[in-house]
Amino acid sequence: MTTIPIVFTFDNNLIMPASICISSLLMNANTDTYYDIFILHPETCDFSNTTLANIPNYYSNCKITFRTVEHEFVTAYEIRGITTTAYYRLLIPEIIPEYNKVLYSDVDVFFREDLSRYYDIDIDDYYMAGVDNGSALRPKVQKYVKEKLGIDHKYGHFYSGNLVVNSKKIKEDNIIPKFRELAKRDFHQQDMDIINIVCYGKIKALSPAFCLTNFL
Repeated sequence: MTTIPIVFTFDNNLIMPASICISSLLMNANTDTYYDIFILHPETCDFSNTTLANIPNYYSNCKITFRTVEHEFVTAYEIRGITTTAYYRLLIPEIIPEYNKVLYSDVDVFFREDLSRYYDIDIDDYYMAGVDNGSALRPKVQKYVKEKLGIDHKYGHFYSGNLVVNSKKIKEDNIIPKFRELAKRDFHQQDMDIINIVCYGKIKALSPAFCLTNFL
């Protein structure tokens, strides 16, 4: 049996899409895959009597753990209807110390395959792995990352909606304080911009099959 830890972050407004997302994950799991699911949420949320809490009653290949994120990012910048729970992914190595490597996913996703091939990739020399948004072919993106983020697109500009997180290296290199500091600023792409700045040159590019959208 292969255990894959995966993290989602959201509040009460996304219970239904999250339930559908997680169900699709479990429906498409390999017979030897077990998902250790973590849901990070604000202290105002209670999922105990929701469809989320009942999912393990229908799927034997998972466990769901709810963890409260207290007093973090309460004044962080919000835009495009994306709440401060988006920033919680920045704290995964702290909040989930059980694993050296974890997957992260937004909940506006419908999984169509098992995630073992992504979890098994070697990212020992990287902080994360993700999908580049085609920055090498998109002058608008190149201009944005240079003028707004102060980085060069040559190492890519990565989506933050689906990630493989190297928690071990992030903790060893004391990266989370840098995340927290930048979260005080108003970046248009919020956590995505922060990850691309702090992890510049240390994000491994994955196939677009892992996470593809039209952004920027």
